[in-house]
Amino acid sequence: MTQGTSQVDPEKILQVLTTPWRETSWGNKQELLQYVKNFQPQNEEIKAIRVLLCGPTGAGKSSFINSVNNVLQEKMTNKALASNLTSDQSFTKKYQTYKIKKEGRGNFYPFVFNDIMGLEDGDGRGVRTDDIKLALKGHVKDGYKFNPLSSLSDGGLGYNSSPSISDRVNVLVYIHSKVQMKPSILQKMREIREAANELGIPQLAILTHIDVKYSFIEKLFRNINRENIEATIGDFSSSLRIPVNHILPVKNYSHEIQINSNVDILILNALKMMIDFGDAYAKNSGS
Repeated sequence: MTQGTSQVDPEKILQVLTTPWRETSWGNKQELLQYVKNFQPQNEEIKAIRVLLCGPTGAGKSSFINSVNNVLQEKMTNKALASNLTSDQSFTKKYQTYKIKKEGRGNFYPFVFNDIMGLEDGDGRGVRTDDIKLALKGHVKDGYKFNPLSSLSDGGLGYNSSPSISDRVNVLVYIHSKVQMKPSILQKMREIREAANELGIPQLAILTHIDVKYSFIEKLFRNINRENIEATIGDFSSSLRIPVNHILPVKNYSHEIQINSNVDILILNALKMMIDFGDAYAKNSGS
C-alpha cells in the first residue's frame, strides 16, 4: 500500500451498515399512512390539531410542510412556498395556516401547520419571541405580517382578542438544520420553550438536512451513521433541553422529482408523533 493512502476499516463499515442509530420499521409506510388518514381529534371542540413550526431562518419549516403534503398526496406538490435563497433573511413574512387536502371534495386532514417568520441573529431581525408567545395562545390572526421591530399588541391589526380553543397551538415543533446555533437564536428558542412549558404545550424538534450533513444518508438511508447522529442529537438536546426521544431527524424533499419510501417513513413517523402529542394536549384543554 502506498504511504499516505488511507485504509478503510471493514469492521467500522460493517458497524455502520448493521447498527442503525434508532430502530425504524421501514416496511410500515402504508400502516403509518392509514393511521394519519384515520386520525380524528379526541376533543370534539377542536376542528384540527394546530402545529406551530418554529426555528431559525432557512431551517426548512416551509419545506417540511411541502414534504408532509407530498407524502400524504403520494406525489410531488408545492403546498407551501419554500425559499431556495441563500440569504439569512426569512422568506416567510406572515403567520399562515396550511391545511392539507384529503381524499374527497372539500375535505381536509384534521391537523394544520402554522408557518412563521424565522428566528434571526440580533434584535430587529426575524420574528420576535413575544409574537410567538402570543401565537401559542391563539392571539395572532391568520395572515398577520410580522414586524421585526415591533411586537403585536392588544388592539393592533392582526391581534385576536378572543381566541377560540381551535386557535390555540396544540404542539410546538422546533425545526433546525445545524448543530451550532448562534447564541442569540438559541436564547430566543429557550425563551419560547419556557413560554410553551408554562402553558403545558408539548414540544418536539425536527432535525432537517440530514442528507446534506451525513455523507452516508443518500446511499445508506436506512442506517444513519450512529456516531455522528448520536452526537448531533445529543448536542441539540442539551442546547434546547428537549429529550432525545423528542428529536426526530428528517429529510425534506428538495431536488427530488419522485417520492421515496424511506424519506416518507421518517416524515410520517414525525407527523404521527406531532398529532399524537397535540391530540393528548387538546383532549385535556378547556374550552
